[in-house]
Amino acid sequence: MAALATQTATLELAVPRPQLWSVSDPRLYKVEAVLRGAAAAPAREPARPPEGRTPEGAARRLSNEPARPPEGRTPEGATRRLSNELDRAELHTGFRTIRFDAERGFFLNGQPLKLHGVCIHQDHAGVGVAVPAAIWEFRLRRLKEMGVNAIRFAHNAVAPEVMDLTDRLGLLVMNENRNFSASAEVTAQLEWLVRRDRNRPSVMLWSIFNEEPLQSTEQGLEMARRLVASIKRLDPTRPVTAGMHDGLFAERNAAQALDVVGINYQIWAYDRYHREHPGRPLLSSEDTSAFMTRGAWASDPQAQVLAGYDEEPSSWGATHRESWKQIAKRPFLAGAFVWSGIDYHGEPTPFEWPSASTFFGAIDLTGAPKAAFHVRRAHWVKDRTVVKVLPHWNWAGREGRPVKVMVASNAPRVRLLLNGQAVGEQDVDPIDMVSFQVPYAPGKLEAVALGSGAQAGRELGRDGVETTGEPVRLVLIPDRAMPDLTGAAGRAALAGDGRDAIAVVVSAVDAQGRAVPTANLPVRFEVAGAGRLIGVGNGDPNSHESSKAPERSLFNGLAQVILQSRRDSQGTLTLRASAPGLQGAELVLPVQQAAPVAAVPVAEAITRVDGWRISAPQAERPDPNQVLAGNDMNSWGWGTPPIRQTPEAGPWRAYRANLKLRADRNDGRGRLVFREIVGQAEVWADGVKLGEKTAFEASPLTVPIVAGSGWRTLTVLVRAQAGQPSGLTGRVFAEVGSP
Repeated sequence: MAALATQTATLELAVPRPQLWSVSDPRLYKVEAVLRGAAAAPAREPARPPEGRTPEGAARRLSNEPARPPEGRTPEGATRRLSNELDRAELHTGFRTIRFDAERGFFLNGQPLKLHGVCIHQDHAGVGVAVPAAIWEFRLRRLKEMGVNAIRFAHNAVAPEVMDLTDRLGLLVMNENRNFSASAEVTAQLEWLVRRDRNRPSVMLWSIFNEEPLQSTEQGLEMARRLVASIKRLDPTRPVTAGMHDGLFAERNAAQALDVVGINYQIWAYDRYHREHPGRPLLSSEDTSAFMTRGAWASDPQAQVLAGYDEEPSSWGATHRESWKQIAKRPFLAGAFVWSGIDYHGEPTPFEWPSASTFFGAIDLTGAPKAAFHVRRAHWVKDRTVVKVLPHWNWAGREGRPVKVMVASNAPRVRLLLNGQAVGEQDVDPIDMVSFQVPYAPGKLEAVALGSGAQAGRELGRDGVETTGEPVRLVLIPDRAMPDLTGAAGRAALAGDGRDAIAVVVSAVDAQGRAVPTANLPVRFEVAGAGRLIGVGNGDPNSHESSKAPERSLFNGLAQVILQSRRDSQGTLTLRASAPGLQGAELVLPVQQAAPVAAVPVAEAITRVDGWRISAPQAERPDPNQVLAGNDMNSWGWGTPPIRQTPEAGPWRAYRANLKLRADRNDGRGRLVFREIVGQAEVWADGVKLGEKTAFEASPLTVPIVAGSGWRTLTVLVRAQAGQPSGLTGRVFAEVGSP
């Protein structure tokens, strides 16, 4: 292959009896591509792992995975396998089959699988959209705990590190294009996305748009046809969908170009579309849009707070229970994508300012579960008993008055106990759950999940809430030490690579160590050692507290701190929390040395001076204060150093540039550096002479920058030695001076 040319090589690798990737057992294989010089002999490596074992090099859960070198690089100190190896790259992939059936929904590896999906944006409390990969892992694991098996990244391509996680954690992905257009630019963006992710086992669908105005028109159909064709040229193995909230029954509409029709909301359209288009696979590409505030159990529109009993649907959506009821009972619907899995900044519907984030999520901005999390978990988790009592049991002042108690459970029947005495027992509706009205009395409220049939009356599990005392002590719990409902193991230490991060839950407990769910008190934080605090949050949509300050109030009992290791660090990272009148808390996390993350060198902290005007050669010394008209584009020339003039009849030239100084270069200690000047030189700024160079020979020059205006006009007069070249032959920049 010629230098700078490109070529495509097609190779076939035999993989006998591949272990299949699935949402419950996401087996991955590593594929390496090696570029060798022309004299290299072909080398083959085994692709089949030992039976019953994970393929060698396959990725494990992120929390257990050792650092890997960047693509195309070998670990420091390692030698390449052959001396003529030029480069290498690797990717992880998996083997699985997918199929959408117009009557029976979605199939993975030949088995029916109802999609328990959520739509999520890309931001998190405390860090905005700059979410470390470890915090993404925390978010996705929390969704897995809820029973989620599919993610719709709404509405754009996410970072490849996030896609790595969906592969490793076993989450199917609707991979969505941001713009709906058949222009060359947008098509190129879509093709880039397909090329990037087409080898990922988690990707099951490409989505070409969401709720676009042209979806119900012939123009929309033609654009959809072209985008689908572009995808199929690159990936004929996956179907294409889109999120349509209108136009499904128009004579010409974008759905007619799709492999799988995505319906946003429009519950009324499910049966009609299936009836009129019996051969078209369908899924709910977006649904629900119900509101709730974590830890709130009474709606107060004036305070912009919404109760968590799943009774606050949007005008266009439905409650979590009603939405899933309509999807679960229709086998032809492949599944659901709930709006939204996690709260996000902005869009505070149904309110406006001062609310600053959404109420849609089943999980709040910090990743803490709302009531919807537990309801969905009861709907979706099938391999273990789910039972959760809602709400808390701190209702001082309401003694004897009824409190609505909701139990989210996948058990057939639930018995409710208050202080050990039965106060109710009911069959559980698998969708609507079960509710009781219980006169409040302090103590312990428990829900006991009971079996049915041959297991009638047998206890399958229980959950309880207790009346607590006042908070007396703070507690810090790191995410990886928390019980993980998926059974995933934690990790012993943070990697000291400057990237690894961890979410820490902050709460307050009473004298008996019970978390106080009504605590709303300010907490301050101090961090020392091999890491730093990069964000705080508490899940309150109405909070305007800083996301970066070392303090945050608990909101309905909880707050969160996000810590990150420092680059090239090891040892310990210590977090301390304090609150007025409470015993503080301290958390010490080990930080272990880790391979450095591949990165470009730190840029030199300089301010370059470019865009110079250059006078014609002159016999006499020019006036450094000469005024050049702003619209004069021709009397003086243009250039950027290095500028070298050939020997000329007139020895003098003037060079002029405008310079904007940063504060750290305009404090009287900054310096103006000329890497090289050929000829004698005088340096002026706004009529003030800064320095001069008396020798004709090429040499550097540094002059001080006097504190003053942030904008300066620089003039450099250069005098050539007779018959010799001259000019600003090196780079020119302003730099920070010594303290």
